[in-house]
Amino acid sequence: MEKIKEIIVVEGRDDTRRIHESVEADTIETNGSAINAETLQLIAKAQETRGVIVFTDPDFPGEKIRKTISRAVPGVKHAFLTTTEAKPKGQGSLGIEHASPEAIRKALAKSYTEVLEQETVITRQLLLDAGLIVGDFARKRREKLGERLNIGYTNGKQLQKRLQMFQISPDEVIQAMQRILEEENDKS
Repeated sequence: MEKIKEIIVVEGRDDTRRIHESVEADTIETNGSAINAETLQLIAKAQETRGVIVFTDPDFPGEKIRKTISRAVPGVKHAFLTTTEAKPKGQGSLGIEHASPEAIRKALAKSYTEVLEQETVITRQLLLDAGLIVGDFARKRREKLGERLNIGYTNGKQLQKRLQMFQISPDEVIQAMQRILEEENDKS
């Protein structure tokens, strides 16, 4: 089983169980979106000693946790699952605990480090030209882009910031969108 050096921050006990079924790793559980100061201190200590990968559910509470940790502990890595990968069979809420071990390993392998000094410039015009922020298919294209680049789903306002935060170049966005548009054309 693959061993992960960094400590993985997850939301709860079921996520920890699923991580342990997928990789050999240590976890810190936030126990929901109301992260207390003690947990943030523990995450900061983990970042100093071994590094941290924030791996939360692809939903609003998961995104809230991710933002809280990023503000308190700069430089952490982020791993993302798509909503499809995190869907339970049948009914229920999205969660890491529902993902396959393969999806978890893939997401952890493609984790991004958040960068505060943003060298990459993703312009609003680029996003408009790519059909990612205006138009009938913009939401669907953002979903596909998030899957292809492994950055999770974002709304139109968040997309530019997330692309820059993970230093994804304009060329990477253009190439990913070309593949997405080719796939759309192949289906029609």
